[in-house]
Amino acid sequence: MKILMVLTSHDQLGATGKKTGFWLEEFAAPYYVLRDAGATLTLASPKGGQPPLDPKSDLPESQTESTKRFRTDLAAQAALAGTQKLADISAKDFDAIFYPGGHGPLWDLTDNATSIALIEAFVKDDKPVAAVCHAPAAFVNVRGKNGQYLVSGKRVTGFSNAEEDAVGLAAVVPFLLEDRLKERGGVYSHGADWAPHVQVDGKLVTGQNPASSGPVARELLKLIRSG
Repeated sequence: MKILMVLTSHDQLGATGKKTGFWLEEFAAPYYVLRDAGATLTLASPKGGQPPLDPKSDLPESQTESTKRFRTDLAAQAALAGTQKLADISAKDFDAIFYPGGHGPLWDLTDNATSIALIEAFVKDDKPVAAVCHAPAAFVNVRGKNGQYLVSGKRVTGFSNAEEDAVGLAAVVPFLLEDRLKERGGVYSHGADWAPHVQVDGKLVTGQNPASSGPVARELLKLIRSG
């Protein structure tokens, strides 16, 4: 069971002068769910090397059992520091693909031709694709086998407009993910702010927010095991 995890390489929060990147819990929780299940994980990002960490996700109030485990896991830290370049990755080498969130993907994974082609290769081969929080942004320009947008007519979720308002970034992000998923024909739903909410439609798995990270990984495992 070989799974590819794709992280953002983008570290600028719009024009605010503040930093962003990937959200630690959204990497750590799925990483351990998948690794503990026996998966071999490969980490990649557009630029390769160490992906930028959203500093807010490293604050004391953002810590979980998974993030604490990561902070004592030297092997996991080394793997994260040495992500492969996305351009060097082939879909045929993996059984599934997973995108952790954080605000970074809104900027560098939405229109990334390499990422889009990679996801489309997984979809063409009927392999599961999954993303959590802001990372479903990586799916909005992906086409399915029918030539339509991948999310069109599919049950999907992602960071909600209400949650974006709550963190004060609705005017900073390049687009609101909830709106974009709906524009692409996605059958969008969300749960309560910050509560786990996952949608599975065929081989497509999406989660709403950080709390959905582990549950998304568990649903991804089910799909891989079911063939």
